[in-house]
Amino acid sequence: MIYLIVYLMIINLTAFFIYGIDKRKSIKGKWRIKETTLLAFSLLGGGIGSLLGMSTYRHKTQKTKFRLGVPILTVISIALIYLLITTLNLSL
Repeated sequence: MIYLIVYLMIINLTAFFIYGIDKRKSIKGKWRIKETTLLAFSLLGGGIGSLLGMSTYRHKTQKTKFRLGVPILTVISIALIYLLITTLNLSL
């Protein structure tokens, strides 16, 4: 269970900072991180970090794909994590 907690902390911190990096790149007109990569973080358990990154950096907040996609993928990832925990009989 501790591995899951550590994983979720790392993936959420990474998601948060990746949104900041992409925002900085967009301001400077540099090569950007793919939208599918940004969205994948939400599905892989980094939804909270993605939402906080979007809000903090004001990045991708006007795009419907992100306004709807990140919360939906976050709910899906939470459901998958719950299923994993209950299937493996892990205790919180």
